[in-house]
Amino acid sequence: MVKHSAGPVYAGIDTHAETHHVAVIDSNGRPLGDIRVAATAAGYREAVRFIGRWPQVAKVGVECTGSYGAQVTRELRAQGWAVIEVNRPNRFDRRARGKTDVLDAYSAAEAVLSGRADAAPKGADGLVEALRVLRTTRSSALRERTATMNQITAMLIAGPEPLRARYRGLSSKRLVAALATSRPSKTPTTAAESTAYALRVLARRHQLLSEQINDLTRHVTRLLDDHAAKLMAVFGAGPDTVSQLLITAGDNPERLRSERHFAALAGACPIPASSGKTNRHRLNRGGDRQANAALYHVVIVRMRYDPATREYVARRTVDGKSKNEIIRCLKRYIARELYPLIRDVIQPPGTAHAA
Repeated sequence: MVKHSAGPVYAGIDTHAETHHVAVIDSNGRPLGDIRVAATAAGYREAVRFIGRWPQVAKVGVECTGSYGAQVTRELRAQGWAVIEVNRPNRFDRRARGKTDVLDAYSAAEAVLSGRADAAPKGADGLVEALRVLRTTRSSALRERTATMNQITAMLIAGPEPLRARYRGLSSKRLVAALATSRPSKTPTTAAESTAYALRVLARRHQLLSEQINDLTRHVTRLLDDHAAKLMAVFGAGPDTVSQLLITAGDNPERLRSERHFAALAGACPIPASSGKTNRHRLNRGGDRQANAALYHVVIVRMRYDPATREYVARRTVDGKSKNEIIRCLKRYIARELYPLIRDVIQPPGTAHAA
């Protein structure tokens, strides 16, 4: 049964792989109706029609906007509704009422109504999403290539001496090339023959992964050169760091309300660590750790090669700052420097910048 409300209403969606549950409440938190839909194109349209029965919809809270709820989030935003990301249901409510899809959907709507959830979801249909899928695939290929090289090394260490002697002293690159062009027995029977055959398989796997990594790197660099040339020109920044910072920021600029919010998002804002007569700040271990690592790489490059940064490090060292404190200060400075450039990349054309 669907009830009507004279004031604003709030919707919540509990998302899963096969089905979504949609619930609507009024401004006082009273249930107005709920529905279960399939996680398909037809189901998304049904969810939009159901929520559209209340023309005064204020906000829609969606769980898992980056995975199960990604497509329904796109459909809702296409209707012009404000979508809010709901990270997890209220723990107190779960203890008191239990857990069902219906309760989770109402809990998502209540989280939006109360203001407990107020973060805009990341966009998943622009440049940043393109970078994310390419970078994620590249990262997995890098991990697998490292694991493959470790297998080759371990297998040679434990292999027969004639096999070890044949490849002793070769660099990793030359070792992989030599193993990939080797000609072991096509029907290995002994341990030595099987080891030689396995090493060739691993070497060719290493080469295939290297080709994939190079191909993905070219595509990431091409996208960044076309759409983020100013970011790529920043001293110490490269495709890895720039793509990660853009992924952290997301496709939608409303997530970045100010330069301070971006610094907090990247874990680069100072955290008070004072006690007694000691008045100091420490590194922030919150925020997106991959974005923080990207800022760290830029800092390390500048500390080694940038004269102005090296002069700053020397001056602050004389002032009594530790290396970690200097790195924290530099991270904060770089976050301030990169913020307007990141905004320019993700800002829709013709839209004014937020204060």
